[in-house]
Amino acid sequence: MEVPRVGHSVSSPTSPCEDMMKNLSLDAIQLCEREGNKSLDSGIAEMEELPVPQNIKISNITCDSFKICWDMDSRSKERITHYFIDLNKKENKNANKFKHKVCEQHDCLISFIIPKAVPLPMTVRGHWFLSPRTEYTVAVQTASKQGDGDYAVSEWSEIIEFCTGDYSTVHLTQLLEKAEVIAGRMLRFSVFYRNQHKEYFDHAREAQNNKMLLSVKDNSGSHGSPISGKLEGIFFSSNTEFNTGKPPQDSPYGRYRFQLPAEELFSPKTNLYFADFYCMYTAYHYVILVIAPKGSSGDEFCKQRLPALDIANNRFMTCSEDEDGRLVFHHAQDLILEVIYTDPVDLSLGTVAEISGHQLMSQSTVNAKKDPSCKTCNISVGR
Repeated sequence: MEVPRVGHSVSSPTSPCEDMMKNLSLDAIQLCEREGNKSLDSGIAEMEELPVPQNIKISNITCDSFKICWDMDSRSKERITHYFIDLNKKENKNANKFKHKVCEQHDCLISFIIPKAVPLPMTVRGHWFLSPRTEYTVAVQTASKQGDGDYAVSEWSEIIEFCTGDYSTVHLTQLLEKAEVIAGRMLRFSVFYRNQHKEYFDHAREAQNNKMLLSVKDNSGSHGSPISGKLEGIFFSSNTEFNTGKPPQDSPYGRYRFQLPAEELFSPKTNLYFADFYCMYTAYHYVILVIAPKGSSGDEFCKQRLPALDIANNRFMTCSEDEDGRLVFHHAQDLILEVIYTDPVDLSLGTVAEISGHQLMSQSTVNAKKDPSCKTCNISVGR
């Protein structure tokens, strides 16, 4: 790969970008090589000032790609042969793990060179350096390649900030398909339950008209999950012990449990959505499902962002009718299901009682971060 030769006889304008990474999946892009490339030892040729890119625009942002374009004035435009682009991850401004000679005077997450002939807007795509829901900065400068292979460069453009997006339904479907592989056989269950401290239920009775109210989903699970920090709901569990068919007596979340019949939350009057698949550096894998009453605000939110599941025929949790017309419920044996219900729930629909087991705080998933190295529950799009 041909790369620019950058030395120290002429100082290049200081870049606003900070960390360096390895690649960019774009045709016709020349990436800066890492330190040690002998072709980087000569200097940038001196020449008259080059025009600076103006009105940098970022568009079509996804979880692992974006489009970029800019305007140029006519001053010396014909002498431009390439553009340098520096991309920086804002949260790692002080890190510089991949510094190399071409970036000695302009530290960056990734620095790449685009031939002038590449049409704009240009798509930048790469899951190995672009993560979902992450803030970045980008800046551009013009370059003119000289006869001896050196480059002359302009001042840097203004710094543009942007944030990558959430997983799309395409990415979530990939997660869904990976989760189906390890779901295991289906076990019957009959209740949903929610563990909390006694004070939580006391407050619901005394200050919330006997209702458990909605709260915003925390940041646990996949970094690109479209429900984290956005969807409002109430967490429930449905898992049962294999030998008893009943909910376990231990819980990470509190010694008091609200329990209600499954049909109070899950029925043909509700829709079911797949929301996430993750683990926390352990052998246990979690699937987040969302139950939303049809036509509710939660249902509308999920319709636009999450893959819908057939409530009677899926690999995670089902609701179907038996021969007598009664609703029957099953859940996957080999996954820990976290169920979000998107409407308030009245405590009169069930009972609150103290559990006899232990409070296992180590198993809590509150704001738990997904293991990015797990091959079972990761896809090739960020974390």
